[in-house]
Amino acid sequence: MVRISELLQENFVIDDIKATDKDGVLREFAGLLKASGTIHREEEIIRVLAERESLGSTGIGDGVAIPHGKVRNLRDAVIAFGRSRKGVDFDTMDGKPAYLFFLLLSPEDRPGDHLKILARISRILKNPVFREKLRSAPQRQELQRMILEEDGKYPQR
Repeated sequence: MVRISELLQENFVIDDIKATDKDGVLREFAGLLKASGTIHREEEIIRVLAERESLGSTGIGDGVAIPHGKVRNLRDAVIAFGRSRKGVDFDTMDGKPAYLFFLLLSPEDRPGDHLKILARISRILKNPVFREKLRSAPQRQELQRMILEEDGKYPQR
């Protein structure tokens, strides 16, 4: 089982998402990953994420969304995190804005890993105190540190 700490690099954290809608959030994440050299086909990533969203929103509620998708020819899973200070209408299950976003991209041929990583992300986000700390953290480095610390509280399965 892969830990979040093995995948979330500091440069994959967006301190303040500028996008104001779902499509914009997906594009902002894809742009970040392209700029880092992690992905090369930005439009393919946006398409994969949009196709997944068309099946049902990945906005799980409580201010959280976990956009995700399986990508052909991706070598390793990628996690990025973003925070919107203003909130984004992301068609969440509770109808409220999303403020915290975990993006997960994983290799198409490893669906089991994809589900395990999603479960791990969901697990750390169940804690309302932790979610509030993420929303109020002062800077990007603190966001990453808090996520890695919370991830470390749970054993690998």
